[in-house]
Amino acid sequence: MTNQPAMVIVGAGQSGARAAHALRENGWKGGITLLGNEGVAPYDRPPLSKAVLLGQKTTGECTLYDEAFYRQQGIDLRTDASVQRIDRAARRVVLPSGHAIAYHRLLIATGAAPRKLTAPGATLAGVYYLRTVVDAGYIAGELQPGRTIAVIGAGFIGLEIAATAIACGCNVVVIEAGSRALMRAVPEIVAAHLVERHRQMGVDIRFAVQVDRIVGRDRVTGVKLSDGDNIACDCVIAGIGVKPRTELAEAAGLDVADGIAVDDTLRTNDPHVFAAGDVCSFPHRLFRRRMRLECWKNAEDQARIVARNMLDRGETYSEVPWFWSNQYDMTIQIAGMPAFSVSTVVRETGSTSRVFFALDRDGVLVGASGVGNPSEIARDVRAAQALIARRACVEPALLADRNAKLKSLLAAEVS
Repeated sequence: MTNQPAMVIVGAGQSGARAAHALRENGWKGGITLLGNEGVAPYDRPPLSKAVLLGQKTTGECTLYDEAFYRQQGIDLRTDASVQRIDRAARRVVLPSGHAIAYHRLLIATGAAPRKLTAPGATLAGVYYLRTVVDAGYIAGELQPGRTIAVIGAGFIGLEIAATAIACGCNVVVIEAGSRALMRAVPEIVAAHLVERHRQMGVDIRFAVQVDRIVGRDRVTGVKLSDGDNIACDCVIAGIGVKPRTELAEAAGLDVADGIAVDDTLRTNDPHVFAAGDVCSFPHRLFRRRMRLECWKNAEDQARIVARNMLDRGETYSEVPWFWSNQYDMTIQIAGMPAFSVSTVVRETGSTSRVFFALDRDGVLVGASGVGNPSEIARDVRAAQALIARRACVEPALLADRNAKLKSLLAAEVS
């Protein structure tokens, strides 16, 4: 190890832990300090709403690396280390104890926090949000056969929890303030396909209705809706989106725009400070706009790029987003940004499997959503990912034809 200041990473989640590893892989010999405040080693979050709640996987089995890894790699992992402030002038982070840690480069990977319900009764016992292993433990204890679970929010996290609760033998009501599910994620035709499957499985999904109040004295007993209906329930699980944890960055005078604003190398307006993962917003050359992504693959991909750029490699980030979700017997795989489309082309890839291709107003492929059997959707979604990376214009008739091989379309005109 050298005597120069360490690479300091604030946030011991997916991006933070992977970036620490990538720094070593890319030749950094100096110190690495990884600061987290959840009290546990970095872990994978996607299983929390699926395998962990179903009892198929323990939270311990979700850890990204074992203790020996951090020792062997010379990574100083601190799991109970909140950061009080960033002193940019002195290039150090200050902990609540007053202890300061100097940095050569700083990575902020603080992730996002669940948006909280504001309705009366939202602080009653039995109201939950799923973000951490602790949250998963509490919710798992609630998912008992015969109980009624009210899920607020029909985004991916809400629908995944609904599917898991049904698998546990619960009765489920999903309450969504918007006019449809997955409003910011996929076109309406894709959302409708998923909602239909949930209803077939017995989920009561209600749209365009607000929560007036959470009912109960010491603990939740029901939810009163804006249409006057009252839903008796045993617990409430809210999945109404997240907010990037930008407080440290804002206090330090870093630019913030729906997340910590970075350039396409993931560097902030301070050349010694970077951001990655759910907390950062970045310009994406493929979609020609600034965006912030909340998905596992983005956290992984940005961790590798940001580590190299903390070592002055100057690489740009322009990966095609990719996301997956498992609900019942369905897998959902999404490439690109389907929500940016103005039209959708459907390809039937199996008896119950579909791939929905999303085109913008210029006919450029901007997204693909596969729903169904993984073996019947994965190949087309992967090919679509390559086409999206080339900003390809593809004839809708070819996209709809299940016999047309998408690989052969990779020679399509690039706009």
